[in-house]
Amino acid sequence: MATFDAFTPARPAPTMGAFSNLLGRIIAWNENRVTVKMLKGLTDRELSDIGLERGDIHCWTAR
Repeated sequence: MATFDAFTPARPAPTMGAFSNLLGRIIAWNENRVTVKMLKGLTDRELSDIGLERGDIHCWTAR
């Protein structure tokens, strides 16, 4: 006869952890891509207003 403990949480499947990690990386990459695209669309004056220069875009978004 098998016993079942209702108070012990089941372990997540290892593939779900890997999938979640991959999905999180894809989401972060896409957010970074959108941010770079948006910042590149700003004029030099607008970038200066927020304290950035055009050469700083990739440095700030890579963090």
